[in-house]
Amino acid sequence: MSAYTDTYEEQEEELEQGSMSFLDHLDELRKRLVRSAIFIFALFIVCWIFSDRIYGFLQVPVQAALIKANLIAATDFNKGVALKNLAELPDGKEVDVTLKSNYRIGQAVIQAGTTIPAKVLRAEDGSVQLVLVRPWLIDDQTVPDEGTVIPREVYLHTSLANNPETRLVTQTVQGGFNLFIKVSFYSAIFFSVPFLLVQVWGFISPGLYKKERRYALPFILMGSSFFLGGCAFAYYIAFPRAADFLLSLSAEGKLRPLVSAEEYFDLILTIMLGLGVIFEMPTLTFFLARLGILSHRVLMKGWRYSVLIIFVLAAILSPTTDIPNMLVFAAPMMILYALSIGIAWFFYRKRKAREVA
Repeated sequence: MSAYTDTYEEQEEELEQGSMSFLDHLDELRKRLVRSAIFIFALFIVCWIFSDRIYGFLQVPVQAALIKANLIAATDFNKGVALKNLAELPDGKEVDVTLKSNYRIGQAVIQAGTTIPAKVLRAEDGSVQLVLVRPWLIDDQTVPDEGTVIPREVYLHTSLANNPETRLVTQTVQGGFNLFIKVSFYSAIFFSVPFLLVQVWGFISPGLYKKERRYALPFILMGSSFFLGGCAFAYYIAFPRAADFLLSLSAEGKLRPLVSAEEYFDLILTIMLGLGVIFEMPTLTFFLARLGILSHRVLMKGWRYSVLIIFVLAAILSPTTDIPNMLVFAAPMMILYALSIGIAWFFYRKRKAREVA
């Protein structure tokens, strides 16, 4: 009994030493917010320097989807001959090659959409080439001769990466500047997550017991890892599937999508940051279970409501209205919820066993 009393008195002493008045809490909150703002601003400057590279990285999913959509919509050869069947054509087969982007030959610039008369010719190594059927008069000084080999990037789908139809568009003069500002700001927030978690812990730690303050490192590591995992899931899996579905649907309907850069980055950043926050579920569960606030019984008892909330969040985050893509967002959240139940069971039981002992 005396041992329990001593422990209780020690805990009360710890709380009293770590207690702060309301004004002290406000002052501490102000300091944490100021530090966070300064850190984010410093990272914003760094991200602005590399904003073009960050932009290039973030546009990969939608550009890949646009390339696929253009391949679906494009008919590159006459008589409906598909690009992928080029190797099956016999030597001498005449085809019409349509340029997918602007090309320069000598001093002349050939516009996208120009049709070139060509024929199939196999090289000595067995590879398929396309050559000009007849001399092609471009201007007074540029006349490629008959038999000139057409560069493969002119008619292979890899050239679509530089195709104007696969580029994002801005609708205002200042659109590019505003876009890079936005990309730099959200990137700064993304890279600031570990520091922000440190500030969050520093703000709440005065209200914890001394032994509970040892959870700082697991809290920060788990929080950073799960946030990064959520963003990676959104970038590599969730968003590409949704973009492929939407843009392919447009291509099959003979529609040409003009994707606004501003709207696209609003969408992908919202999805990435949204899933990053949602993936913090196990971290929050770990923290509350270690404090004895949340148990696995509570999570298991409310699983029906949790499933409903998960599907509502999935419907909000998913850019499409179809069920398969919504399940792509909902499935990881369901797995995280199950993982959270396991975490709560392990750490809540461990805490209660220690209290009984």
